[in-house]
Amino acid sequence: METRSVRPGPPWRQWVERAGRGPAWRSALLIALLAQAGSGWSAGAHTGRVPLDAFARILLLLGPALLVVRHRYPVAVAYGVGVVTLVYLGAGFPYGPVFAAMAVACFAAVVAGHRAAAWGAAGLLWAGHLLLAHWLYRWLPPPADGPPSWGQELGVTAWALVMLAFFELVRLRREQWARERAERAAAAARRADEERLRMARELHDVLAHSISVINVQAGVGLALLDTDPEQARTALTTIKAAGREALGEVRQVLDALRAPGAAPRAPAPGLDRLPELVEQAAATGLTVDTESAGPARTLPPGADLAAFRILQEALTNVVRHSGSLTARIRIGWRPDTLELRVDDDGPPTGSPAGGSGNGLAGMRERAAALGGTIEAGPRPCGGFRIRATLPLAPGPDREAP
Repeated sequence: METRSVRPGPPWRQWVERAGRGPAWRSALLIALLAQAGSGWSAGAHTGRVPLDAFARILLLLGPALLVVRHRYPVAVAYGVGVVTLVYLGAGFPYGPVFAAMAVACFAAVVAGHRAAAWGAAGLLWAGHLLLAHWLYRWLPPPADGPPSWGQELGVTAWALVMLAFFELVRLRREQWARERAERAAAAARRADEERLRMARELHDVLAHSISVINVQAGVGLALLDTDPEQARTALTTIKAAGREALGEVRQVLDALRAPGAAPRAPAPGLDRLPELVEQAAATGLTVDTESAGPARTLPPGADLAAFRILQEALTNVVRHSGSLTARIRIGWRPDTLELRVDDDGPPTGSPAGGSGNGLAGMRERAAALGGTIEAGPRPCGGFRIRATLPLAPGPDREAP
């Protein structure tokens, strides 16, 4: 069974996927250091604002401190950081990187799926800033402060919209990557299920055929043990050979289960082993006549294995469910299809066309996997017929088996 590892994406993609999920205190500490240092520099550059004091330092720490719990409470943190930022601005302290904590809070809310909360908190901060800067500034510190220009306000608004649009883009990309991961996981599960089904078919075909041969030969051996010891010895020899072959094929399938992705030790059986099937059927007392029509070709491995298993299961059904002592195999080679037909002269079973049971179901699955069909049912003149049609691509001719 094949297993495939998922390759990690590029570093920038991994960073975006981890954003908002890793240890929150690290980014909160980084934002706090940036706010303290940047606001200190801004205080020296903008002498018209209120100097930083202990209250300002507390506000610059409170915003990043709320970011520590942004993964658990993204909505409350977004609004809380917005309120802390408005208080800082209303106290007249220098601007600096005070909006960095708000950007991180809105990003966390967006990627957590709370888009309305992120836009609402950003809108609250934007409206509050307009109110402070163009109306309440008369009653707020610093005393000599005036309203900013509307051009500056438009720039701030555009920056906020760009940041929110970027957060939305990140959210969409994360959702897309999550869907891709889910699709890859579902595809891997489907491949695993298909591989298990294929191995189950292999085990069924091998064991059903070999155990049928062993069962028939065991009955022959018991019946002739006293009257014809030599014939009984031949039956036991056939049982031994059939058991050895079944053990070998079962071991090959089990080795593949134990070592995922390992190549099989022996080549998969194909139509070149049809004479072996005929000999095994003869050992059970079933005479099999084979006929080939048309120029034989080299088959793809999958089609070759399916054709062999279909013929093997068809002969097993004759041995187990038919009283016929003869069966006929006809292999029809056509330019674009391979037709397999197995007839026996046993009494009609009365089952509907297509049959039932695991054997016929397995044959149908093998044919359907190649785009082919299986027809099975009683013949009008008596007996039973299994007919398989497998589509083939053009290929080189070869000697018929």
